[in-house]
Amino acid sequence: MTPTQRLTLAVTTATLMLTTTIGTTTAHAEDDPNDPPGTEASASAPVEVDSNDPDLKIPDGATLAQAKVLDIKTVVEEQSGDERREDTNTSVTLALQAEVLFAKNSAKLGAEAKSRISGIAEEIKTQNATRVRVFGFTDNLGSSAHGDVLSKQRANAVHDVLSQALNDADITYEVRGYGEQYPISDNSTEAGRKKNRRVEVSFPRTEA
Repeated sequence: MTPTQRLTLAVTTATLMLTTTIGTTTAHAEDDPNDPPGTEASASAPVEVDSNDPDLKIPDGATLAQAKVLDIKTVVEEQSGDERREDTNTSVTLALQAEVLFAKNSAKLGAEAKSRISGIAEEIKTQNATRVRVFGFTDNLGSSAHGDVLSKQRANAVHDVLSQALNDADITYEVRGYGEQYPISDNSTEAGRKKNRRVEVSFPRTEA
């Protein structure tokens, strides 16, 4: 992918510190995924501020709001939209559109899929990641139940090839299908639905 094929968006988001316990699996998609992707804390805790410090200038009777962590997110997307990369200070998320990997309404990987997944495997090796998430998503066309099943099947298919490419027993996989939940674009247009039909692979960044 050349620089002219990419559009780069820098997005700054305020992320509340959340404490979430997320189950893992070394096999296939869970039947009842309750935890949404990306809900764990993504940066270190903010510096504590003493609200009674005399140098702190706040109006009488006012109190400090709950501390928040600012997380810098960089999004790089191919001009075609086939692949999307999100980097934060702690994680990497690589999203491939379903059309790149599968035929319509299918969970069977196509000819181009293996090379795309192999590229993701190389990035995981570079980051020395030992925990990898593979999440499947669909658009909102058809029944929700069908989307749930298809997204699980697609996540499983990507996981199978990815785990073979990595061939590392120390890596733990979390594989889930979310159906039409968590869209990243507008489902009212075909261009938006195309972006929502995707498989995301995410993993921690190497600590600096």
